[in-house]
Amino acid sequence: MRFGGYAEREKSVIHRFLRFRDFDWLLFGLVIILCVLSVLEIYSATLHTQFHGFDRMQAVWILAGIFGMLVMSVLDYHWLLDAAHWLYGVAVFSLLAVLVLIVVMARYIATIYGRRLNWRDVFKAIALILIPMVLVLKQPDMGTALTYSPILFAGLFFGGISWKKGLILAVAGLSLIVGVWTSGKILKPYQKARLTSFINPNADPRGTGYQILQSKIAVGDGGVFGRGATHGSQTQGDFLPIPYTDFIFAAYSEEHGFVGAVFVLLIYFLILMRLIQNAQTASDLPGSLLIMGVVATLIFEVTVNIGMVVGLMPVTGIPLPLMSYGGSSVLFTFLALGMVMNVRMSRFVN
Repeated sequence: MRFGGYAEREKSVIHRFLRFRDFDWLLFGLVIILCVLSVLEIYSATLHTQFHGFDRMQAVWILAGIFGMLVMSVLDYHWLLDAAHWLYGVAVFSLLAVLVLIVVMARYIATIYGRRLNWRDVFKAIALILIPMVLVLKQPDMGTALTYSPILFAGLFFGGISWKKGLILAVAGLSLIVGVWTSGKILKPYQKARLTSFINPNADPRGTGYQILQSKIAVGDGGVFGRGATHGSQTQGDFLPIPYTDFIFAAYSEEHGFVGAVFVLLIYFLILMRLIQNAQTASDLPGSLLIMGVVATLIFEVTVNIGMVVGLMPVTGIPLPLMSYGGSSVLFTFLALGMVMNVRMSRFVN
């Protein structure tokens, strides 16, 4: 299935740049607010450590991400959909596999949308996600592999899977998880320990439970208004592990308190609502599916990371989008947002 002819969609680069008046500047502004908070918090969290200077590297990654977003926003997203098969092959060996998988899943669901999903459709969707997921698990990188799952769930949901098939898949998935857990051949001991330590971190406070305990102490230590930038005892005393990546929300909460934490959550909420609004007003189904794939991934990452920080979920190494330090995470998020901008701007192209 092709999503429109190339001749009909072909536009000059100059003309596409002129369409930046239709750029979602509100969404971009919200993203920049998070990026500024990220750089400031990384500076504070690494001030007295060997990682001091990572804030400048984060700023570089953010600038590179903004450039990538602008480039992505002027490329016709239909070209990505038409090249989905080739992109999928590249994604298996790429750090940006999550972005490509969103494109692949959106294209696949668009081709079968409007008819009742049969088991062949469902199994093909599962296979598209399972292949790169297994390869990433072999590295091993459980956190990244888990990030692929919301793309599958969102694809099947928006593809119109029946509740009976969904229930069968849920039971089968739980059975698979139990089998993987009890086999002793797939998950390594340290991975099991990380997945169970959040249930009772006090059972091993100096070992597997250390990260979660220190994170909860940091969050609670912030109180209502926080201790102030560069004044968090847990963060500055080097008690909180890797406060500039996985536990950056704990470090931020300690220094800016409940008020600061709620502010960050509000920004994430506004970003997600803006993305959903863009999905609802997309000019075609594939564009809407692309944006909802980005939404599903961001919701998953934010929920898992913050849940991990407050001790409600296991430590998986999934970064907090636009806040945690890391080049691949920053680039993925900006490229995904560029794809969203692309879909939005295409609404106004005749």
